[in-house]
Amino acid sequence: MSDSLTPNAIAQQVERLEYRNQAFIDGQFVPAQSGATYETLNPATGEVLTEVAACTAEDVDRAVQAARRAFEAGVWSGLAPAERKAILQRFADLIEANCLELAVLEALEAGKPIGECFNVDIPDTANTIRWHAEAIDKLYDAVAPTEKGVVATVTREPIGVVGAVLPWNFPAMMAGWKLGPALATGNSVVLKPAELTSLSTLRLAELAHEAGIPAGVLNVVPGLGHEAGKAIGLHADIDLAAFTGSTEVGRKFLEYSAASNLKRVVLECGGKNPQVVMPDVSDLKTVASNVLAAAFWNMGENCSAGSRLIVHRSIKDDLVDEMQRQLENDWKTGDPLDPEVQLGALVERAHMEKVLGHIERAKAEGLRVVSGGERLREESGGYFVAPTIFDDVTPEAGIAREEIFGPVLAVIPFDTEEEAIAIANDTCYGLAASLWSEDLNTVHRMAAAIKAGTIAVNCFSEGDITTPFGGYKQSGFGGRDKSVYAHDQYCELKTTWIQLS
Repeated sequence: MSDSLTPNAIAQQVERLEYRNQAFIDGQFVPAQSGATYETLNPATGEVLTEVAACTAEDVDRAVQAARRAFEAGVWSGLAPAERKAILQRFADLIEANCLELAVLEALEAGKPIGECFNVDIPDTANTIRWHAEAIDKLYDAVAPTEKGVVATVTREPIGVVGAVLPWNFPAMMAGWKLGPALATGNSVVLKPAELTSLSTLRLAELAHEAGIPAGVLNVVPGLGHEAGKAIGLHADIDLAAFTGSTEVGRKFLEYSAASNLKRVVLECGGKNPQVVMPDVSDLKTVASNVLAAAFWNMGENCSAGSRLIVHRSIKDDLVDEMQRQLENDWKTGDPLDPEVQLGALVERAHMEKVLGHIERAKAEGLRVVSGGERLREESGGYFVAPTIFDDVTPEAGIAREEIFGPVLAVIPFDTEEEAIAIANDTCYGLAASLWSEDLNTVHRMAAAIKAGTIAVNCFSEGDITTPFGGYKQSGFGGRDKSVYAHDQYCELKTTWIQLS
């Protein structure tokens, strides 16, 4: 834990918070044109934090017009790469300088543990912006290998106006994943944060403007998904829509594209991710620690959560026993503003009730709870659910197939390698997977066979900023977040064919 993250420092930051709760359009904060607002709550108490501008299609259009003007004027798209790089580096510096404020905003509004926000999410956001900034003047275009008498260049150009629609589980971090490559390549952006978690994104927009990103280049339109999000999907002057969230809503963005201007669509959607543990592993303590992190990090509100533990029958009971010991000793559920807490609140009452509904249905099906299985801290008014483990789950059970997006782990035994692979792949998703084995041949063979965009071997990891992130099957569409691969999806490729005389 950082020395800066003390209860006193957190309390002082809470006292001096000023919520940015209006839309950020063309370089300034403005109310929604209708004047409408919606309440955003603290999920740890159920209390209202503030009211946020409820943007609609009218506000999205105003933001898109500002973004288009800025793009066509070249105030950002026309800058030399080194100039954009310097401004984005200043933006990253300002994110780091305001780390505690941003972390407190996310802990208050999303129910996330302050330690994770302060030590992981906000530093990762700054690192993402800085990394993409550094890549700006290091990615070269190409000259094609044509016949003599012809010079053919292949160059990247910014696609234009990007609409980005964010999830509520990692507000700042997901903003960074979209903004880093989109801004680095010279685009203007209209960003819609999730209505449940808008506050840190609005503050990021203000910091971006302070860093020198020109007015109109980055606009933030908070609002409800079926209004502001849909308007982004249908807007005929948005060139690309980038969405992270559920597969159900992701499908709608493909429909919006078809119904409007055939804008490019990039989706990062859901997951029901397997953690496969082979019988040759010897360090069950390390395995258990990683399995719990994969399942319960961010209260399981994570598209890459390892919510299916597929473990060889010969070691299952020992591994489950070790996980129970670690849960009891090392995982504390409580106030998200407490730096000693590992598990905070679920994001809203409706989501908590959905997760509890999955748990109750699994119990009714006769599945055996070995840890958790109930609501916690009800007296606080907040939305807390105990980390829950079901043992001896069949691959056909509901909790083994549905994306619960909460702290629920299904333990599924297997007997053969072929069976483990079949269970791992028996899902409509293919976002991430973890694989545990001490045999190199087994690792290579199984990693090749499991259908997922990221395979973590002998750890739980999503990779880092240098590696692409996205999924197979219904977990993704059209591209990847992170790494240099993300730059290309925010660009058009242009061939210039020059016939020499």
